[in-house]
Amino acid sequence: MKKPKKILAVNFGGIGDEILFLPALASLKKEYPEAKITLALEPRSKSVKDLTNLVDNVLCVDIKGKHKYLALLKFVLKARMGRYDMVFSSGANSLIPLLLFLTGITYRYGYESGFLSKVLLTKAVKLKKNQYASLMYHELVTPVTDHKTDIPQIDAGDIEKEPNSVLIHPGVSKMSVVKNMVKTWKPEIWAELIQKVLATGKKVYLIGGPDDKECIEKIMQIIGTPDNFENLYGTTKNIMDLARLTKRAEVLICSDSAPMHIGVGVGTKTLALFGPTDEKKLIPNNEKYIAIKNKAECRPCLWDKRQTTCDELKCLKIDLDEVVKLIQA
Repeated sequence: MKKPKKILAVNFGGIGDEILFLPALASLKKEYPEAKITLALEPRSKSVKDLTNLVDNVLCVDIKGKHKYLALLKFVLKARMGRYDMVFSSGANSLIPLLLFLTGITYRYGYESGFLSKVLLTKAVKLKKNQYASLMYHELVTPVTDHKTDIPQIDAGDIEKEPNSVLIHPGVSKMSVVKNMVKTWKPEIWAELIQKVLATGKKVYLIGGPDDKECIEKIMQIIGTPDNFENLYGTTKNIMDLARLTKRAEVLICSDSAPMHIGVGVGTKTLALFGPTDEKKLIPNNEKYIAIKNKAECRPCLWDKRQTTCDELKCLKIDLDEVVKLIQA
């Protein structure tokens, strides 16, 4: 097989999914440093290109829009015109192999998903969901490279840590809220945590995206304007601004959301709240990245056992004093 000049990677999902996919692209780039990589993704996640130099181009495919089949047809046509040498897809749908076959790309890699994957893929990789998602995605590229990249890496520049600083991002994506995937505390609990952290002498910064406006406003109503606190909501213009703020902080506290993956990517100590979701799949097994969780027998349940969260939310009942201890450790 000749070394590829153009590689197409297909990974549909939110910005967090795209960050988790970066280690696979990193290993491809190490194996084929001269190759140009195009990443096909959903429009909502195209900003991932601002976080990495691994992606040369993005190809937006609106698979959740009203005209998703037309979008997929356009994707196939663009992929054919792109004359790529290889394609890798993270999709587990049984029709993904057919989609890749229609692109006309010679070397096609994806997950085992039935008969079509065995017939139409160059190599079908066994899907192992019960592991950190970056490692799961990385297995897609193992047929072509021995390089191993375990954790996403985001180049936010050379930024010094601010001593005793804690960055708090309380929000989750709007899509999670719409789908009733409750993965974070109410604003009142976040406000109480901020007050407890401030009592330790730490400098606290509060941050959030457009989806978090209501949550941030409620927190501010509760805590007012205490010393050693700064509300940075609305000051970030793009995702790289958030990455730089995260890298500057000594500690990031957030929910299971995209900012958590950014925290991991820039190497900041990250405490992430996990209620109904499975921390083993979403955060590295590393003492620097800590899952805030309890021992509720019903967790984790989201996605594997149910598609929405329950009304009781026992999994989100956490001793905030224990969280403060983790910050100080």
